[in-house]
Amino acid sequence: MSMEAKPHAPRVAAGTMVVVVGPSGAGKDSVMSYAARHFAAEARVQFVRRVITRPADAGGEAHEAIDAAGFARRKSEGGFAVSWDAHGLSYGIPAGTLAQLEKGVTLIANGSRSALPAFAAAFPRLTVVLITARPDILAERLAARGRETADAIRKRLDRAVPEIVVAADTVVIDNSGALEDAGDALVSLLSKTLAENG
Repeated sequence: MSMEAKPHAPRVAAGTMVVVVGPSGAGKDSVMSYAARHFAAEARVQFVRRVITRPADAGGEAHEAIDAAGFARRKSEGGFAVSWDAHGLSYGIPAGTLAQLEKGVTLIANGSRSALPAFAAAFPRLTVVLITARPDILAERLAARGRETADAIRKRLDRAVPEIVVAADTVVIDNSGALEDAGDALVSLLSKTLAENG
């Protein structure tokens, strides 16, 4: 995986970037959607729309679709605060997020564990939320998607997990049980972050 944090100066942030990471099947999108509904009327909490080299109708998160050439051009023009490649796709966090943070907004972005050093370099105030679930739950959810064979799922679960070591706070939320439990945990964290940002 390649990744890049675009240098920006000066970097003055009143808000906090909250990056959500975790293994496939942990339910990151579901937990984030739960929190998004809770904060729908709160302008100081915004969920980042990622730019991805994936068709708009591919399912999953609501993202900005772009082709590889367009992504490369936007990247070369400084259009991303952070960008990375994974699973044959390119992902970008728009550079405009830095201006939002300067206004004191709390931002939540779906990230990648391997790209965390780039996030830490780009965002002065960063909180990492690791969404996890028990291995049996992960396997069950991956199987329910119907995208991979049982063997492929087993290999995915056996794959080494990048160690999370960044200069940031890290909060672990277990989503093995009811979505409401994990969702409320994220809501509580974001409420605390919002209060700290003033």
